[in-house]
This record gives sequence, C-alpha cells and structure tokens, in this order.
Amino acid sequence: MSLERTAAAVRAGELDPVDLVEQALRRAEETAGLNAVVHLDADGAREAARQVRRGALAGVPVLVKEIVEVEGLPFRCGSASMNEVATKDAEIVTRLRAVGAIIIGLSYSHEFAYGCTGTSNRVGPCRNPHDHSRMTGGSSAGAGAAVAAGVVPLAIGTDTAGSVRIPAALCGVVGYKPARGTLPIDGVFPLAQSLDHVGVLTTSVVDAVYAVNSLSSTESGAAIEAPRLGLVSNPEHQDHSEEVGKAWSAAITRLRAAGAVMQEVELPDWTATNRTAVDLQGPEAVANHAGRSTDAYQPDVQQRLRKAAEVPAWRYVQARAEAAELTRTVANRFSEVDALILPTVPVVAPPIDAVADADGAVAVRARLMRNTRLANLTGFPALSLPLPTTGLPIGLQVIAGSNQVAAQVASWIERVLDFEGA
Repeated sequence: MSLERTAAAVRAGELDPVDLVEQALRRAEETAGLNAVVHLDADGAREAARQVRRGALAGVPVLVKEIVEVEGLPFRCGSASMNEVATKDAEIVTRLRAVGAIIIGLSYSHEFAYGCTGTSNRVGPCRNPHDHSRMTGGSSAGAGAAVAAGVVPLAIGTDTAGSVRIPAALCGVVGYKPARGTLPIDGVFPLAQSLDHVGVLTTSVVDAVYAVNSLSSTESGAAIEAPRLGLVSNPEHQDHSEEVGKAWSAAITRLRAAGAVMQEVELPDWTATNRTAVDLQGPEAVANHAGRSTDAYQPDVQQRLRKAAEVPAWRYVQARAEAAELTRTVANRFSEVDALILPTVPVVAPPIDAVADADGAVAVRARLMRNTRLANLTGFPALSLPLPTTGLPIGLQVIAGSNQVAAQVASWIERVLDFEGA
C-alpha cells in the first residue's frame, strides 16, 4: 500500500497505527543481522502511534539516519568516539512528527557519513538484504537496507556525494535527493555543508515524491508524457559492469518504445568534476571535525580526514568557483532535455571484503560515486530507481533541473519499466 493510501486509511480509522508500528518493530528484530537499525525506540513509537490520527504521513513508520538528531535518542553518528543523547529534534524530525509519521528508531550510517560503502561503523558493516556478504552502499546504508528488507516503507537519509542514491541502487529501492534546500539540514551532523542534502528512501517513486512533497512545499505538477531524455555519453559514465550494461540497454529499449525522445548529452569532464568535489568536501569535513579526537574513528575515516587536511586553501576557494560554473553548464543542458539519465552506480553491490585493505577501499569508493557526485555539486535534484533485473539490484539515475521535473520524469520511467511486475 502506498504511503498516501496508508495515511488516508489511518486518518479514516481503517488502519491502526499501533499495528503498523508493531509490524515494523517485529520486522526490525527479524532482520537484526543486517545491522540496518542501530537503535529501536519501541516504547516511544508505540506511545506516538496511540496518539497519531492526522497528517499526510499519519501512522507511517519511519527510520531516521543516526547522524540526525532525534530528541532523547542516542546521537552517535556511527562512531565509537561519541556516546551522546540528542537534546532536540532536527528540523526534518520536527516536520516528520508534524505530518504524523512515527519514528521507530535510528538507521545505520557509515561513520559520520564519511563513506559510500556502509562498512565502517561502531557496530560493524551493514549487510545487503539480497546477499549478506555484500555491501549496501552508503552512507545511508541502514536506510537502504531497512526499506529493502521491509522494516519500514520510508527512511530518512542524507546525501553529500550519492549517499541516498548509492544504497538505493545497491539495495533495489528508490532514493530521492531533492534539490538543495528542499529538506532542511538543521540538526544533521555535517559532512560538507556545501554539498549536504537530506533525502528519502522508499519502495517506489510515487512514495518518494509523496514523502518529499509532504515534508516540504514542493508540488509535483502534471504528469509528463514522452519526456526528452539526455543519455550521458561521457566514456567514464558508460564504463559499467556487464550486469549493469545488460539491464541498462534493456531499459533504454523499453523507454524508447514507450515514446521517450532521447539524445546523447556530454557532461563536464568527470576527472575535473571529481577533483572539484573532493576539494570542496575535504576541507569542510576537516573543519567539522576540528577539535575532536579522531583516535577512535574508523581507519578509513581517519585516512580520509588526513588526506582532506592536505587540500590547500586556494584549491578550496577555486573549487567553490568551479562548482558555480559547473552548475551553470549543467543548467544549460536542461534547455535541451527534460532530464539526464545514467546508471546510478556502474556495478552491482561489491562484496564487503572488497574494502578490507586501503587500496581496495579507494578503488571501490571511486567507482561507487562516479555517477552521483555531480548532482551534489550543482544542487540539482536526483533520483535513483530500480531497473528490472534477475540478479542483484541495479539503479537508474534521473537528474533534472527542478524537483517537479525530476518527479515527473522518474514517475514516467517507473510506469514504463514497471519493475515490480517485470
């Protein structure tokens, strides 16, 4: 049942939110081996469920990423170096409560959100529901795994370089990073403020759009037909695994047959774009951890902070100017097409042990983030939805110039691909 229908049934008295919460709590316990949920607030969720009967998300059980403050719940950011309790709600949590959502607990984050694999946390790696030996992606690892495993229909994540979309793609769910500023980052432990976004993970585009609209002033607008789609032609974005290539080609064939008008579009050089992102993210991350002892941090996070500290100030300043120019360049592409499409991640979920050594971790991170960084640099909305496949999950990414167009195009693609019935 969609989020909209669930909330309507709760408001009408046809569904008891207490039952919805109990189902979610039970499923969380059944899937505890995934490490997707790091804290359950069973008593608080039950109490809230007894009182909620109104709102656009009335009675919907939700998990919140553990780098987001939820008053009275642990605030650890996945790190053994922190053992705090949140003293206030983040603004996104305030909005969730205002529309009737029930927060059942906290989902796993790669430590301090500084990683895209979902393997570094005080409780160990987060495991992919489709194959427990494989990673979920990150940093919103638990959100992707929990939604995929049926714990909750909605999870709140954050996205600085792909951290909502990567786990969505690897776990086979939908991840929506709306345009910068759509959902507030107040009360979220920052990774890099220039790039940080709050987003949602759900089982469908329809639900993702409904959730974002319910938590913001965004509206979807009229349905779109026969969208103009820009196929990203850069060689580095076409360098994907055989499994991804097969699913991607089949999807493009179906979209063309359904009437999509397609043309190749070249994006700014990936090597330069990636360097700009690194030069922005690194110094901001270092500043956010200044004054903290990193002795208890995970090894990969320590290593990334050390490397980030080497970025000189002039490169950070230059990167800010480059990001502004990149935003103008990409905006111009949207005068030619409604949206850009490309594989969200060029590979299926790698094995967890692929990041067992430092060199392997660097290579895996680079590949996982290859197609996702640009949307954070420019602030444009981006959405990942599952492609039909018989193997491990694969995602298709939509990047557009506005939330409305991103929602319209992704919803059209979802209807055409009908991945649940494929």
